Amino acid sequence: MLFAESFADRETPASDRMVLPYDARRKSRQRVTLASGEELGYVFPAGTVLRHGDRLLTGNGRVIAVEAAPEALLEVRAGDHPLQLIRAAYHLGNRHVPVQLGECHLLFQADHVLAEMLLGLGCAVSEVEAPFDPEGGAYAHGEAQAGGHDHGPDRSPAKIHEFK
Repeated sequence: MLFAESFADRETPASDRMVLPYDARRKSRQRVTLASGEELGYVFPAGTVLRHGDRLLTGNGRVIAVEAAPEALLEVRAGDHPLQLIRAAYHLGNRHVPVQLGECHLLFQADHVLAEMLLGLGCAVSEVEAPFDPEGGAYAHGEAQAGGHDHGPDRSPAKIHEFK
C-alpha cells in the first residue's frame, strides 16, 4: 500500500489518480483505492480538505492527482432578478452550506429542504450531476479549514473560483 502525508506542486505530472466525492475529500486520514486499483493511505492535519487538482506525494516519490468525483448537486440560478442569486448565496452561507460558485449559478450538495427554501425565494433550482469543489472559506488558510495549517507554497490559498 502507498502512503502519503505531503503535497506535491499542483503542476507536477501524476502517475495515478484518486477520484473522490467532496465528503470523502474532507477526511484528513483514510485509505482509498486509486484508479489503477492500488491502495493509498494518507494522513494530514485535522481539517485538511483535498481539493480538485491537488497532488499528493507518496513516501516512494510517486505523485497522485486528486479529482472531484461527479455527485448529485443542486444548481441555483436567479429567477427574474439577479438579486435572487445574491439572496440565495446569503441564505446558504448563513447555514454554513458548502457552495461552489459559477459565473451565474451556485452549486451545492442536493438537499430537498434547501431546494424548497430557494424556490420560495424565487430562484430556479435544478438537479445536476457534476464534480463538486466548493469554496474553502475566508479563513481556510491553504485549504486546511481547522487550525490554520498551511501545506506550503504549492497549495493555492482559499479564494473565489476562477471563472473559465
